[in-house]
Formats: sequence, structure tokens, C-alpha cells
Amino acid sequence: MFSKFREDFASLRRKRNGKPPVYLDNGCMTLKPRQVIESINEYFERYPACSGYGRSNHWFSHEVKEATEKAREKVAGFINSLPEEIVWTKNTTEGINHVANAFPFKKGDIVITSDREHNSNLVPWIKLSRVKGIVHKTVPSTQEGIFDLEAFEDILSPDVKLVSMVHVSNLDGYTLPVEEIIKIAHDYNARVLLDGAQSVPHRKVDIKNLEVDFLAFSVHKMLGPSIGVLYGNYDELKALDTFIVGGDTVSDTSYTKAVFLPPPRKFEAGLQDYAGQIGAGAAVDYLSRVKMERVEAHERRLTELLIEKLSAFPEVKIAGVKNTELAKGIISFRIEDNNRLLVAPSDIAELLDRHYNIMLRAGDLCLHSWFNHIGIGASGVARASFYIYNTREEIEILVEGIEKIIEAEKNGKSITHG
Repeated sequence: MFSKFREDFASLRRKRNGKPPVYLDNGCMTLKPRQVIESINEYFERYPACSGYGRSNHWFSHEVKEATEKAREKVAGFINSLPEEIVWTKNTTEGINHVANAFPFKKGDIVITSDREHNSNLVPWIKLSRVKGIVHKTVPSTQEGIFDLEAFEDILSPDVKLVSMVHVSNLDGYTLPVEEIIKIAHDYNARVLLDGAQSVPHRKVDIKNLEVDFLAFSVHKMLGPSIGVLYGNYDELKALDTFIVGGDTVSDTSYTKAVFLPPPRKFEAGLQDYAGQIGAGAAVDYLSRVKMERVEAHERRLTELLIEKLSAFPEVKIAGVKNTELAKGIISFRIEDNNRLLVAPSDIAELLDRHYNIMLRAGDLCLHSWFNHIGIGASGVARASFYIYNTREEIEILVEGIEKIIEAEKNGKSITHG
């Protein structure tokens, strides 16, 4: 269905040993279409200057200001928010840290997360527990790996000030029941922050329908450059303290005082990544033409196909939730025999790359806490993650590669050693 879009991705036309790449590391970073690259090049070629917010007041600076403001409007429209609710960040991690460090926590305040958080939505709360005395609690999943709404409500109290949850897991593409989570949290007057790194690039996310307070996501996971976005409800942004401060965050200073600008500019300190912002706008344009409902449906079909194919191999153990009604776009797996690791996930990824040009991610996926909890440890999993340019034929190539690795191990001719 999406094969026509592959022509926009020059990286897919490269070959090694006569074979094109099979890029299945989209959970980390997606490839870039020519339209995004051209928009970035246009900035560097035509008007590579500072934005015209008062001090630079010339032809180029006005073009930068116009282009970046338009990009902010595009990103806002993509998630159905207002432009003044969009804060540019480096990535999802920085967006989460913005909220963690600017939220008005007091000692004893409680932050709740799920038990399957990426380190970006875990380590900030561990740190604040130490330096600010907040209390961090996790919601245990059910035996099936599903978020437990009853367990969540059981630990809610008036002392819970923030609920910070992953929207879609980077382990298995499982979507948490965020609508219910947000409603229940708001009933207790707690604010909600969502890690949208794996949701915004893969489905339609409507801020007005979700009624979430904060949402962080990364544009490099949605065809764009390495830049991030923090959405915040405008009233919530006004109430937040500042985090990184300096030039461009203030309207006036004395030697003892600073007058901060209103959101979003009070959060955007220093020279900004203007090319990245413009590229973000181009990425949103591209995905808007594709339509996010089609992206989600395409990824679901690829997920169903890979699960079906892998089920033929008893040695392949798929991690996490395997119900495509609940989880899609990501498959993490191990190759085992009677709970004994046959091939290390890192070796799986290296072998598939060497022999089939298949690009996976492998290891702990920044989910050390979850892997340690279930007893897997640092070896982790091999992970395939999909996007609009991936095809059924690429799934077949991946399955063929996995089958060859299993056969070699079972026959004592370990492909690991060539």
C-alpha cells in the first residue's frame, strides 16, 4: 500500500553486496524523505540566520521567523493543540525533564508511573526522589503484561501530583489505556504527562480528546530531524517554573531580577535549532498527506504477519503483549530452548545485518528496570519496529534470516562464528 512512498527515501536505494537495506529500527529513528531534507537544506542555503525576534531585524531573519512560526503551527495542528502550547526541545527525554524539573513539587508529593517505562520516564523521578524528596510509585502490570487500572486507582491519593506514563511501549507497541488513566488521575486532581515517543509518530493523537496536561515526543521518530516537542496545556505551561534559562527566555533583566516571557518562549533558551523546526514542519506535512489512520493500519498488518510467521518457530519467544488489538508496530523477541538463550539478541541483530542487510535494535532498549524485574537482565531482546516504507516482502526476508539462524544453532554450525 505504501510502496509508492519508498521512492522518497534515498537511503532505501542504497545497496550493500547487491542488496537494499531492510530498515526495521524505526522505534529508534525513522528514515528521512527528500521533502524533509529539502526543507532543511533550504534553510541552510537560502536564509541561514537567527530568527527575527527583535535583535536580528533583516531580510533573512524575517524569513527564519516566518518559517519557524509556520512549523510550530503545523506541529500544533498535527496534535490539535494551539501553537503557543508547543515547546521545542531536543527530544522526548528533554521534554520529560522539562516537566520534572519545572513542576512545583514539594517533599512527599507522589509521582506514579507504569512498570514498563523507558529510562527517560524513570530516571528523572529516581533523581527527584533523592534530591527533592518526592515519592515515586509504579503500577504493576497484570500477568499478561496489561496495565492494571484497579492497581492504579488503589495507589491514587490526594498526595499524587503527577501521573507520568508511556503512551505506547517501546518494547512491544502496547498502548496503555491512557483515556481512562487521564480521567482517573484528574478525578484525584493530579496532572498527567504522557511519553508520546512511540505514539505520535504512529497514530492520530488528538490532545483535545485526550485532555492530557503534557505530552512529549520526538520528531526524529516521525520522518523528521533530531528535534523534540513538549506540548503543555497553556494554563499548565504558565504555572510551570522555568528549567533551562538564559537568552531569549526573558523580556528584561537587572543584576538581581529577570522578567520571563510567556510560554512557550520562556522554555526555549538560547539559539534554537531553526533547521530542525523547519524540518519538523515538513515531516508533519508529509505524514498529514499519508494520514495517520493509514499508518496505524499498515503497521498492524505487518505486526500480524510477523507474529503469524514467528509462531512457526517454537524457539522464538515474543516479549510482551501479542494481541494486535492492543499492541502493534513493534515486535521484540528472543531465541531460546527450554528457557535457555540459544543466540544472544545482540548476535541476532549482528548476523541479520551482516547476511541480510536487516537493521534491528537489540539489548535492554533502555528498559533495564522491566528486564531486571522479569529476570532477563541486560541481554534483553532483539526488536523489529515498522514504519510506512516497510513491506510484507521485508517481513519475509526477516523471517528467512531468523529461520537460518535457528537452523544453524540447532545443527551445531553456529552462524555466530561465520
